[in-house]
Amino acid sequence: MTQRTVFFVSDGTGITAETLGNTLLTQFDGLGVEKTTLPFINSVERARSIVDYINFVATQSGVRPLVFSTTVNDEVREILRSVNGLFLDLFDHFIHLLEAEIGLASSHAAGRAHGGANTARYNARIAAMNYSMEHDDGASTRDLGRADVILIAPSRCGKTPTSLYLALQQGLFAANFPLTEDDLEHLRLPNALQGLESRCFGLIIDAERLMQIRNERRPGSRYASLAQCSYELRQAQQLYARYNIPYVDSTNMSVEEIAATVMQEKQLRH
Repeated sequence: MTQRTVFFVSDGTGITAETLGNTLLTQFDGLGVEKTTLPFINSVERARSIVDYINFVATQSGVRPLVFSTTVNDEVREILRSVNGLFLDLFDHFIHLLEAEIGLASSHAAGRAHGGANTARYNARIAAMNYSMEHDDGASTRDLGRADVILIAPSRCGKTPTSLYLALQQGLFAANFPLTEDDLEHLRLPNALQGLESRCFGLIIDAERLMQIRNERRPGSRYASLAQCSYELRQAQQLYARYNIPYVDSTNMSVEEIAATVMQEKQLRH
């Protein structure tokens, strides 16, 4: 297996550099990577120190590292560009093309992608997060009519992480409810969701994968048995069909992919 050291370098949190780099790296099967994020490289001194460090790693490993960068300061970026590795910077490749096309000079302001400059959007995301936490796993039925989407599924199918992602990243009011054994046996929605079918979205997962997840929580229990998992998933699909609720098999999907599917299907945009 090919092994490479990967650095995500940024004058901010490094989230954008990580997203860019990790997305590109998924296209290389069999590539083993050792990843390091280096955030807040926002001065000439720090840039020089980081270049020395990456060059040391390159010398020790004998293989040039991959360096994904999102730095807006031209002087800092020029220093980083001298690193003994493959240097790929988002601003190097796109900012000048955008300036030429738009006819405006960029601000070169660091931290804009994940900063708190848009106060209204920030407050909306916090409100959505509070709502999703209050309405996690059917804990509250208060103000359910405010939900942008209500995720439903048997236990341990990924409702909670998807709801929180939709809230934090998209500012959506996402509630989630478990489908209990009684709900599944009678093929009915929880009482609190009656009349809210149009806001619901279902999740299922491979039965064997669900068994593994449940066994981590309650090993050897009926709840975690393959027979019980298979039964609940079959019933869930019949329930979704009965109420015309869209659903997705989340077995091989990331939280981001599940959320994108939910938003597309329900035509949600914050």
